[in-house]
Amino acid sequence: MNYISNVLFGVLLIIGIGFFVNNIQKIFRNIKLGKSINRNDNKLQRLKNMAMIALGQSKMVKRPFSGFLHIIVYVGFVIINIEVLEIVVDGLLGTHRIFQPYLGNAFYGFLIGVFEVLAALVFIAVVLFWLRRNVSNIKRFLSKEMTGWPKRDGNLILYFEMVLMSLFIIMNATDTAFQEAGVGNVVSQLVAPIFESYSSETIHTIERTAWWIHITGILVFLNYLFYSKHLHILLAFPNTYFGNLKPKGQFPNSEAVTKEVQLMMDPSADPYAMPEEGAEEDVPEKFGASDVADLSWVQLLNAYTCTECGRCTSACPASLTGKELSPRNIMMKTRDRLEEVGRNIDDNNGTFKDDGKQLLNDYITPEELWACTSCNACVEECPVSIDPLSIIMDMRKYLVMEQSAAPQELNMMMTNVENNGAPWQYNQQDRLNWANEE
Repeated sequence: MNYISNVLFGVLLIIGIGFFVNNIQKIFRNIKLGKSINRNDNKLQRLKNMAMIALGQSKMVKRPFSGFLHIIVYVGFVIINIEVLEIVVDGLLGTHRIFQPYLGNAFYGFLIGVFEVLAALVFIAVVLFWLRRNVSNIKRFLSKEMTGWPKRDGNLILYFEMVLMSLFIIMNATDTAFQEAGVGNVVSQLVAPIFESYSSETIHTIERTAWWIHITGILVFLNYLFYSKHLHILLAFPNTYFGNLKPKGQFPNSEAVTKEVQLMMDPSADPYAMPEEGAEEDVPEKFGASDVADLSWVQLLNAYTCTECGRCTSACPASLTGKELSPRNIMMKTRDRLEEVGRNIDDNNGTFKDDGKQLLNDYITPEELWACTSCNACVEECPVSIDPLSIIMDMRKYLVMEQSAAPQELNMMMTNVENNGAPWQYNQQDRLNWANEE
C-alpha cells in the first residue's frame, strides 16, 4: 500500500511540476516577442534594487497597514513552504517527518513552531486582506477593471492561502506522535482538542487527508499562478532587476527617429533608394507601438508582473479627475493582448496568424493615452518597478508619427514649433515686443 502511495505521489509531483514548467516556458516565449533592449548595465545597482524592492518589500511599506500585512503573508508563505521539502521527501520515500531525527527535537521543534506561528499570522492577514477587498469599499478595488475575473482572482488567491494555512495546522494537530512529543506544536496544540473524541484511526485518516490535500493544494497553487495576477510572486525579482535606472523624467531617444534624421543629414544618401535584398537593418523601423510585438521585452515582462494592486491608478492625477486613463488597466490590457497573441501562436503551430486586432484601439483607446500627463506618479508608486508610462508614450509616438493622429491642440503646438520655433502662435520677430511696451 505504501508503495502505491509513493508512486501516486511521484506521479502527482511530476505532473504538477511538468505543467508548471510548460506554462513558464510559454510566458518566457511571449515575453521574448518584444523588441530587444539592453538592461545589463550597472549590475550592482540592479542587484541592490532587486534585494531592496522585491525581496525587502521597501516600496510596499509606503502604505504601512497594507504593507505590513503583505510582509506577513509574503514572509510567512515563503518560510512555511520550506517544509514542502520534507513533505516531498516523505511522499517519495514513504517516511514520516524524516528531518526530525536528523535535526534533533529542539531545532526541529523550533522550526515547526515558527512555521505554525507564521501560518496563524498569515491566516489572520489574509482575512484582513479579504475584508479590505470586499467590505471596506476601498476605491482602488472598486474600479471597473476590477470586476469579473480580476475580482474573483483576487479573492480566489486569498481562499487558497486560508485553506493551505488551515490544512498545515490541522495536519500537525492530528499527528498524534507529533503532539505527544510536544516539540513545535505551538499553535496546533490549541486545535488538537477538537479531535480528541475521535478514534485513533479517524484522527490518522484526517491527518493523512490533510497531508495529501495540503501538498496537492500547493501544486495546484503553483500552477494557478500562470492564470493569476499573483505571477508577480515569481516575476517581481527579474522585473525589479531589469527596471529602468535612468531618472524618471528622462525619456529615451528613439533609435528609429535617430536613424531617419541621420539619413536625412547624409548628403550622399539616396532618399529614394530601396534597401538591398537581405539588408533588413536598412528598412525604416516602425515608429512607436501599436501592438505588443512593438513593445520591448521589458515592457511585456512588466505586464506579466502587474499585481493589480491599483496603487498606480490611485495616484494618477488623470484618473483622480475622472479621465478614462487607469495605468493599472493599461498593464492589464497589455497582458490580455499578449496572452491572446500567445494562444494564437499555440493554435497555429508556433507562428502568429494575423487576427485583425492590435493593442491600440482594440484594447487601449487613444482617449486613455492622451489623458496621461506623463507625471510618472504611476511609476513612482508601483511596488515592483513597473513602468506603465513607457507603454503609453510608445503608443502615443505611433499615433503621432505613423498616423498623424495627435489631438488638435498638440498638432497646433507642433505646427507652431515648426514654423515659429516656439509653441506659441507668434512670429519670431514679434517675440520680444512685450519688452518694448511701456
